[in-house]
Amino acid sequence: MWLKTVFDKLASFFGLILLSPILLIVAILIKVKMPGGPVIFKQKRVGQYGKLFTMYKFRSMKVNHGGSSVSVAGESRITPFGAKLRKYKLDELPELWNVFIGDMSFVGPRPDVPGYADKLEGEDRKMLELKPGITGPASLKYRNEEELLAQQTDPQKYNDEVLYPDKVKINIEYLNNWSFIYDIKLIIYTILGKDL
Repeated sequence: MWLKTVFDKLASFFGLILLSPILLIVAILIKVKMPGGPVIFKQKRVGQYGKLFTMYKFRSMKVNHGGSSVSVAGESRITPFGAKLRKYKLDELPELWNVFIGDMSFVGPRPDVPGYADKLEGEDRKMLELKPGITGPASLKYRNEEELLAQQTDPQKYNDEVLYPDKVKINIEYLNNWSFIYDIKLIIYTILGKDL
């Protein structure tokens, strides 16, 4: 997967440069529309081989909300401006830095909060061989995950018993059938907002 690594490094470098005006504008708008908190949200996530790393995103929630690790569309801890950032995935732009420094890839499983990786057993633990990604086949399938969870009576239970196991299955299939061309396809589909 050396080609994947080279692509990640180069594309994230140029992406950070080209998107720097957008990054700056979003940062200013967060300060204006969501004062009293940091611009960047930092959180420990599980990376390749189970190693923890710090993931960076634009803050989209109120400070000290104390909520669940599962985000549901329309919940009060997400600010109105934060909801817009999440809708258009602009909150994830700082993850380009994570890709550049090697903690993440453009394509791979979404990085989990600590705890979920501990539950992986047998063949499913192969998923930890992958670097977490900004997008991936599971991300595309569950593009409207927050809206889907909002329809459930117990979002956390639905995530743990239905969504997460299916994502693991999808990501194992991605690992076993990886190709650079498939990565490019996934990136293009993500940008265009298309489903697989």
